This record gives sequence, structure tokens and C-alpha cells, in this order.
Amino acid sequence: MTTTFENLTAGDVIDGPSFAVSRESIRLFCDASLDYNPLHLDDDYMKGSFGKTNFGGIIMHGMNNFGLISRMITDWSYPAGAIHRRLETRWVKPVKPGDTIQPTGIIKSKQTTQNSRWVLIDVMVKNQAGEKVATGEAMVEFPR
Repeated sequence: MTTTFENLTAGDVIDGPSFAVSRESIRLFCDASLDYNPLHLDDDYMKGSFGKTNFGGIIMHGMNNFGLISRMITDWSYPAGAIHRRLETRWVKPVKPGDTIQPTGIIKSKQTTQNSRWVLIDVMVKNQAGEKVATGEAMVEFPR
């Protein structure tokens, strides 16, 4: 069933696709983004300390979380003719090769204005242990 603005209520859940993180997927994101930071490629470099942080190995690009959330929101909203208008995210835990991550959205509120209808969504990405690795908020505009 296609989502409609009318049938949405606060607390409704949107599930996104899971993603198995590998060294190859990290490398492919480096190639796609042209971001070859050693954080994502060099285990020896990542064995060092970064202030109070020690990652112990390479980590996935945080923007990969952003992409998964964007895909989830677009897959959910596009069939209804809605448009993904805004996304803000915060990375809260590193993601490493071998992790499996999955985005989720929870409808926070909806509002009708003179010109449009809006849905505000709390978004998060969790790893296989159920730990949040990214959090944020998205806004979707539904047609009138």
C-alpha cells in the first residue's frame, strides 16, 4: 500500500534496507566520493590515537549513513509523490568492516500549511548490535 499523508500518524515506523559493510564497500565509496582519507583505507594509520579516540582500524565514511537514510526516505516517499526536502544527521559511533547497518525512521509530526503538507521524521542508523551509529531528522513534503 502506498503511504498517504492522511494515513500517517506520529510513531509510524519506516524501515530502510540493511547494508553489509566491507572493506570493498568502503573502498568503492572512496572512489565514488573521491575521499581517500586514510581513516577509510589505512589500518596502520588508524591504530594511532586521535585525541581521546582510537578506532583500531579503518572506518566507513559517515556519509554512507546519510546515503542509506536518503534511500530509505526516497523509497518510502516517492511512490506517494512526496519529495524528500531536508536531512540533518549526526554520526555517533564508527562503523567498521564486518558491521551490518540499517536505517529506520519514526514519524515525529505532520503539519499542513497554506501551500503544502509536511512530515517530520526522526531518523537513525543502527548496527547489528542495535547500537545507534547515526541519528538525525528528515523532512518530507507531500503533494496537496
